[in-house]
Amino acid sequence: MEITWVQFAVVCPLVMLAGFVDAVAGGGGLISLPAYMLAGLPVHISIATNKLSSCMGTVVATARYARSGYVKARLSVLCAVCSLAGSVIGSNLSLLLSERTFKIAMLFILPLAAFYVLRSKDLDRVRTPFSERRTALLAAIIALAVGCYDGFYGPGTGTFLLLLLTGCAHMTLRDAAGTTKVINLASNVAALTVFLLNNQVLLPLGLTAGLFSIAGNSLGAAMFIGRGAKCVKPLMLTVLAVFFARLVYELFFEA
Repeated sequence: MEITWVQFAVVCPLVMLAGFVDAVAGGGGLISLPAYMLAGLPVHISIATNKLSSCMGTVVATARYARSGYVKARLSVLCAVCSLAGSVIGSNLSLLLSERTFKIAMLFILPLAAFYVLRSKDLDRVRTPFSERRTALLAAIIALAVGCYDGFYGPGTGTFLLLLLTGCAHMTLRDAAGTTKVINLASNVAALTVFLLNNQVLLPLGLTAGLFSIAGNSLGAAMFIGRGAKCVKPLMLTVLAVFFARLVYELFFEA
């Protein structure tokens, strides 16, 4: 497929913005995937090429979080494995269940998530920590469930992981952010491998956009490390609002 300079001009800046948002609060796919479609690429090629640029950016963000001590190796590996298993389950479920039915369910879930964020005075407040074993068990269950969601539908995965890891597993925001990056990276790499084997990835566009994603993720990770929850809450609410609006459009207005 021939790629034009206009497609590069449309995709790359939006992918950089997506990388920034993704590194801070998750949900960057709500920006990057539509960018590829806006550039006129077919749906499957858009999804596949977006995985390449997203992987490149997520690698950098994950490495930066790891260097800053936000990634706990044993816990992250466990969660990554569970996420991969969940993604396989979700992919198979998507073949059995109506996507419209799932989207309708999300219309009820998203306002609850937004209410939780608004209700929380401080996402980074100190919670009574659980034992290491209980935290690992809860985080693994969350990774499995959200991995299933990611395999079935996908957008907003990082945001849901941050909410659940902090709210249910009582992880600190920083530990949750590092674990989220590892889970996302594992899921993205697995999906990208499948797309590459099926020749669905536009390598020139994906690699170029990936450089912009790296820049956006680097800036976002730096802001998160420097400011913590102060920048997460407004971005998280924005991501949830955009996701909700997109679902409403897809369900009721898209032809």
